[in-house]
Amino acid sequence: MKYAVVTGTSKGLGASIAKLLMEKSFHVIGLARHDNPSLKEAGLPGTYTHYHVDLSDLDETEHTFQQIIEHLKEKPLDSLHLVQNAALVSPIEQAGKQSTSQLVDHVHVNLLSPIIVTNLWLDAWRDQNIPLVIANVTSGAANRSVYGWNAYCSTKAGLDRYTDTVAIEQAQLNTGNKIVLFDPSIMDTDMQGEIRSANPSQFVDVEKFKAYKSEHKLRDTDIVAAVLVDRLDDEESLENGKYYSVKDLL
Repeated sequence: MKYAVVTGTSKGLGASIAKLLMEKSFHVIGLARHDNPSLKEAGLPGTYTHYHVDLSDLDETEHTFQQIIEHLKEKPLDSLHLVQNAALVSPIEQAGKQSTSQLVDHVHVNLLSPIIVTNLWLDAWRDQNIPLVIANVTSGAANRSVYGWNAYCSTKAGLDRYTDTVAIEQAQLNTGNKIVLFDPSIMDTDMQGEIRSANPSQFVDVEKFKAYKSEHKLRDTDIVAAVLVDRLDDEESLENGKYYSVKDLL
């Protein structure tokens, strides 16, 4: 049986990834603070199981993934994928004007949670003879500095470097595991709405992002998700350590 664990499935790209994986007969385990009843009731070849979790709470995250691992070890697994999609863009603000609690949550969700989960995941399946596929959702902001996005650019850059390093380790260890980065570019999501609501003093490029919406330049999440899901479903062709950008593949 084909299984996939996807974070951030309550809406947006995560929900689209889960739905399209289910269409390809994956049994999806989704994680988010809020459930997504439409996935449970989708009537697709694959099934959907939801785990409520706040990924900014690292103890809760670790406990939840231990539960998922125990659950999956009872299943006849032919394929096992992990898609770490959940992320925060807030705080959108100059350094020096941010709250510590927001910064802590941001770093936990965008960077520490994926690191902790990857560590747990690789350890849990070490002796199971199941080649793993891990996809971490990144952003073009990892490679450029954006005024007001100091936290977001930094955590996405950290995630990129971590992913690259783990890919090197897995290749040298000859595990057969593959870990990749996926850049979805700009999409029509709640996160984009949050960006557009920023004050110009917080985010100087806010008018550019408002134009993306008004000029219909934001891609639908189903279109973006299909690019990733098609690659995940073709494990043989997936390249360990590769950076997949939707802009290069559409």
